[in-house]
Amino acid sequence: MDTQNPQASDARPVLEGPDIARALTRIAHEIVERAKGADDVVLLGIPTRGVFLAQRLAAKLEQITERKIPRGSLDITMYRDDLRMHPPRALARTEIPGDGIDGKLVVLVDDVLFSGRTIRAALDALNDIGRPRAVQLAVLVDRGHRELPIRADYVGKNLPTSLREAVKVQLAEEDGRDTVLLGVKPAAPGERQP
Repeated sequence: MDTQNPQASDARPVLEGPDIARALTRIAHEIVERAKGADDVVLLGIPTRGVFLAQRLAAKLEQITERKIPRGSLDITMYRDDLRMHPPRALARTEIPGDGIDGKLVVLVDDVLFSGRTIRAALDALNDIGRPRAVQLAVLVDRGHRELPIRADYVGKNLPTSLREAVKVQLAEEDGRDTVLLGVKPAAPGERQP
């Protein structure tokens, strides 16, 4: 998840609502194809926006497969390697479907894939909950700049960025609209923008 917000004055939309809907539809079809039907698929969204994307993706999978797709959320707060570097944050909810994740194909869902550290934390959290048959990753935006050897299995949009840029996903459930914005990171105190 990219937590840096683009400055409002220079942020430009790179995806709008219809683009996001099409990307999720495509990802749903790719999951069904790779999973040969999605019978044992469980979707776990990473809070905050990953949870909403997982819910939307589950609805699309249900339309395609005509079966209920288990979904939930996976809070990674206590598994992050940067806890001591940031102010304390509230814990989100972890909700695992009633049948659990053991032996299932778990698809982690997040909004932005950046360094890979959020997903590493999610894998650690998942390990404490159960033993899935396999774990895959679906992201709305892959912006590059990996620090860990992590790759998404399903990507809505590859968006090459510079380290000076920030990606902000806005979803109607949280932000009142669906869009992906690309802008310049705000300068740290005393830092000059190029």
